[in-house]
Amino acid sequence: MRLDKMLSHMGYGSRRDIKKLCKDGLVMVDGKAIKDSSIHIDLNNQRVWVGDEEVIYKEFVYLMLNKPPGVISATEDNHHKTVIDLLTAEHRSFNPFPVGRLDIDTEGLLLLTNDGQTAHKLLAPKKHVDKTYFARISGLIGDEAIEAFKEGVTLEDGYKTLPAELKIQSKGEESEIYVTIVEGKFHQVKRMFEAIGHKVTYLKRIRMGGLVLDEGLKLGEYRELSEDELQQLFQ
Repeated sequence: MRLDKMLSHMGYGSRRDIKKLCKDGLVMVDGKAIKDSSIHIDLNNQRVWVGDEEVIYKEFVYLMLNKPPGVISATEDNHHKTVIDLLTAEHRSFNPFPVGRLDIDTEGLLLLTNDGQTAHKLLAPKKHVDKTYFARISGLIGDEAIEAFKEGVTLEDGYKTLPAELKIQSKGEESEIYVTIVEGKFHQVKRMFEAIGHKVTYLKRIRMGGLVLDEGLKLGEYRELSEDELQQLFQ
């Protein structure tokens, strides 16, 4: 791989920026200063440094974001802030995209990656990857709702959802619940509750497959997945 392509991919700027880094003597390969940014390097056997920092190449990036409300799950938009706008330049350089989507007013776990194959596996309808949400809903919810979700709920357009698991955390004028679905239809959780006479007033995704939201992440914060978390995605 060309040196400038590798460094650009890793967030060190444009090829022009990297050419200047080389000209300034800040780029080293195997201990030797490199002036020509267009040279080819062996990613498996050569070591690259920029200043005092060794550059460890990685092709893919996997990010866990605690999505805040008011931000859309897209790579670009003319009217709203996107989840990509929350990333540093270093991570934007990987050109990640959101895996699936959360509504603009929904919070919580959102995975971003540039690994199309992994994204496809997670989103493929046949895979039935579980997604768990915490929600507050208007009105007192009864145990009959648990049975309704277990059998699948018929939405306003006539579509009957696949079975879902509903757990009631608290009951009252505003009830708190956890719901796990295996589909990702448009506004699905909200529409399922509307179909049984309740309105969702707050919605937060807390799990996708085996990946659980890091509660240490504040709204709008993100971090890279650990190797263990990456393996847990499909468990």
